[in-house]
Amino acid sequence: VTFRELIDTVLPHGLMVPVAPGTGYATLGGGLANDVHGKNQHRAGCIGDHVDWFDLITPDGETRRVSAGNDAELFAATIGGIGLTGIIDRICLRLARIPSNAVDVAKTRITDLDDFLAQLRAANERSEYVVGWIDALARGRKLGRGVLEEASPSQYGAEFTDKKKPGPPIDLPSFALNPLSIRAFNDLYYAQTPKAGARAHLDYRQFMFPLDAVANWNRIYGKRGFRQFQCVIPFDTAPDALRAMLEKTGKAGRGSFLAVLKSMGPAGAGYLSFAMEGFTLALDFPNGPGADEFIRELERMALDAGGRTYLAKDSTLSPETFAAMYPKLSRLREVLGRIDPAGAMSSDMARRLDIRGRA
Repeated sequence: VTFRELIDTVLPHGLMVPVAPGTGYATLGGGLANDVHGKNQHRAGCIGDHVDWFDLITPDGETRRVSAGNDAELFAATIGGIGLTGIIDRICLRLARIPSNAVDVAKTRITDLDDFLAQLRAANERSEYVVGWIDALARGRKLGRGVLEEASPSQYGAEFTDKKKPGPPIDLPSFALNPLSIRAFNDLYYAQTPKAGARAHLDYRQFMFPLDAVANWNRIYGKRGFRQFQCVIPFDTAPDALRAMLEKTGKAGRGSFLAVLKSMGPAGAGYLSFAMEGFTLALDFPNGPGADEFIRELERMALDAGGRTYLAKDSTLSPETFAAMYPKLSRLREVLGRIDPAGAMSSDMARRLDIRGRA
């Protein structure tokens, strides 16, 4: 069951998924295995915070009903455990009651990084959903400029059409993606929000999953595709660390159309949950020469600032960096040793990161 399928089912009944990631195509089981968060993480936490129990098919073939009160260690190991404890078969999820199918949205232009960080925390106090688009190529006094978007449940419904907007019919050639073209796009996107701000009234699905409504949006990155990086940095070290990351990105010309900045609340419930109090920055880069090393440099900067990167978007972490970022890894390894001593459940990521500790 995908998040979108579940929302389509419950929304007409005045109910909503309490937490949803940036795409409705993710499955609920996959969402729990990565302990996904959404635009309301500062208030609602992560998906694992809303699960009463789940049925888990463990490597021995047994189906176990797991909860915080029934094998709390296995519960915490599975939430965010990227599928290594078994197959999630059924989930008991607490839904949220809502007054309508819509949210009232407000957009505000942000001039620089310091302004952005201050505005994000202020918006968290007044709005249910808060997210920022940041111009990853802006430099100098414009470094960190962007658009802040916040929304709250509306008392009035909105019409919803599921028609996709046209996207690129073919993969764009690699030369089409360069600092000049991406900077032009970012300038245009920034200018689309008036200085006085903008307001909208949107169905939850339009607000939650904007890219899902654009056909083949990934083709803008060409046949090589794109790489993702997302980190969270504690509030006290985030201003300097994020500034350094954005300066490095802008100087390198590593263009990112999809750069997102959010403020996060309490840590997730899982041993490998990504969320913790701080600011999170997400960047998409065109895939190509030097992309891996560039992302590793950002990983080192995040680690030095006391932060960590998101396993759901990782393809480059080393075992050493991963272990330093996730201090509860040893507790996950204890659970895996108990329920899967033979190591039947594994993955390329698990082997690359040496999650089981066998290297």
